[in-house]
Amino acid sequence: MASKAQTAPRPDHAKQADRKTLGYAAQSPTAPLAPFEFERREPGPRDVQLEILYCGVCHSDLHQVRDEWAGTIYPIVPGHEIVGRVTGVGAQVKGFKEGQLAAVGCMVDSCGTCPDCREGLEQFCQNEITFTYNSPDKHTGGITYGGYSTRIVVDEHFVLRVSDKLDPAAAAPLLCAGITTYAPLRHWGAGPGRKVGVVGLGGLGHMAIKFAHAFGAEVALFTSSPGKTADARRLGADEVVVTRDPDALKKLGNSFDFILDTVAAPHDLNAYLQLLKRDGTLCLVGIPDRPHPSPAVFELIVRRRQLAGSLIGGIKETQEMLDFCAQHAIVSDIETIPMQKINVAYERMLKSDVKYRFVIDLRH
Repeated sequence: MASKAQTAPRPDHAKQADRKTLGYAAQSPTAPLAPFEFERREPGPRDVQLEILYCGVCHSDLHQVRDEWAGTIYPIVPGHEIVGRVTGVGAQVKGFKEGQLAAVGCMVDSCGTCPDCREGLEQFCQNEITFTYNSPDKHTGGITYGGYSTRIVVDEHFVLRVSDKLDPAAAAPLLCAGITTYAPLRHWGAGPGRKVGVVGLGGLGHMAIKFAHAFGAEVALFTSSPGKTADARRLGADEVVVTRDPDALKKLGNSFDFILDTVAAPHDLNAYLQLLKRDGTLCLVGIPDRPHPSPAVFELIVRRRQLAGSLIGGIKETQEMLDFCAQHAIVSDIETIPMQKINVAYERMLKSDVKYRFVIDLRH
């Protein structure tokens, strides 16, 4: 009996060691990201455990780390563009096996029962959507921690397959920048015979150009930087419009079916509304830290134009997007960094000094 008492604690210690996770966290809005150790939950019957290989750096990470959208809970471990290797699966998991490449995006749970969830639009869950980080965690009672870390445990429904045809590092930003642009372009019918505008050439904008071009649409980039013309054309833009030239915009009035605005800073929307055809749509996907100036209602009414917004995509559509990317060899243009360089990357990101997405390499 004494011998059993001495050895009994070992399995628990082993489980604790298995759950130990190393990450980078911010402790306050002004604190730099720094090493942070925490525990992931033990995988349940429906869970998939990933060793994280790569994590994209999204501009929303910076917004939330610095509490620019309000509501950040500290410490915060950002990251929702995750590609990793499956290291464990629960007994009820059927779609994944150890050693497989897999991914996690912006969500890790939802209610599963509301009308939006039942339609495969979990991003609009009306009850209890759980985001990958800075969200109440119903499993642990704490707050979710994201992909700036060595491992993650997620319900199988929210884990995605990644084709071996894709570079896993360059595929990571597809989990946010990719689906954020793919979903509205698909929803509003970008394709042959349609003229599509993309506002801004950054992490989102460069993916929007790639997708719109792959869908067969005529694509124009709107940018304030003339120096981005060559890159935009390389990515698939048929036309580049420098927005500092008001005459260039006037010439394009009433000519666009759809414009996707990716800029995450307040700016005048009326200039783009005027470019839309009758029944055209201006869709916003960039979230500024302050409101945009109010759009002119007149511009909407006189041509039955629409001002809309879009939020990532559901799990089914995100998988569709990843499969489309594998079929068409589409990935993000990236610069990989070690985790230790994340604070430098944030400062460079604020200066738009990246083409076009930082990706953290967590293999070392």
